[in-house]
Amino acid sequence: MTLILLQDVGKLIEDFCKDCTLRGLTDESIRRYKSSVDMYAGYFENADLTDVTMQMLKEYLGYLKFEQGVKQKTIENNFSAMSAFYDYLVFEDITDSNKILPFRKRYLRMYKQGNDSSQKKLLSVEEMSRLVNSILDPRNKAMAILLAKTGIRRGEMLKIDVVDINWNDYSIKLKPKKKRSNLTVFFDDECAIVLSRWLKVREQLKPETKALFVSYQTNGRLSRNGAYQAVMKYARRLGFHNSDSDRLEDHFGPHCFRHWFTTWLLRSDIQREYVKELRGDSRGEAIDIYHHIDREDLRKAYLACIPKLGI
Repeated sequence: MTLILLQDVGKLIEDFCKDCTLRGLTDESIRRYKSSVDMYAGYFENADLTDVTMQMLKEYLGYLKFEQGVKQKTIENNFSAMSAFYDYLVFEDITDSNKILPFRKRYLRMYKQGNDSSQKKLLSVEEMSRLVNSILDPRNKAMAILLAKTGIRRGEMLKIDVVDINWNDYSIKLKPKKKRSNLTVFFDDECAIVLSRWLKVREQLKPETKALFVSYQTNGRLSRNGAYQAVMKYARRLGFHNSDSDRLEDHFGPHCFRHWFTTWLLRSDIQREYVKELRGDSRGEAIDIYHHIDREDLRKAYLACIPKLGI
């Protein structure tokens, strides 16, 4: 993730405006976007804009509302522009998430009108099946089904090496990551089929890297942005992702695979403790350290509950 400070944010805003032009926005809309983002960047001139926190956003909202006396409608427009800016940063793999979306949902009235039930995008099992089966490219298909069937994060997936896969019990050993407690994830026979197909193609590419997923352009380990674009184009094609919408439920990103994984396991009546273990959630209580889940029991429960996608 790139550190963005005041000295280079100006260039980034220029690039953002060029992107808006490519997307067909009007000159007036781009002017308003630029004005709002310039003001926001100026307020946090000594902060890393890629690491914005909810506390920072609340501070900025308070500054606009109580110190500057900005009208509510103008505040809503400012945060709309900021959301578009962070959506661009996510697309360019400069930051991990657009935190403006949940902030607007909670604090800004216009964003909440008629959207009180808005939530993170959740595909049905049938929709996830359509998404995965619409992907013909073996690498991209393997990434999509691996994200769906394991619930791992995009960064965790990209660090997987071929040798990390255990074909005896269909498991993968993830690289150590801060706050992740369990490093072992399982996959089912559907995922195994797709992974096997990709490995045959990967072998023909003869990459020098040990990475499971490689770039077609460089033959090296695939980047975060490469993975994002490889998967997201199919979500857009099927109408699951609309980057122009302000509604959180209209945005489908790589993290939505993790949301899908968690939700549908829980709806299959698997024990919540098993879901937490499969997700690798950090142990929140001292007693959790002493609570061990049998690996084979976990694997069997996972295989019994993970939805089938008709591969």
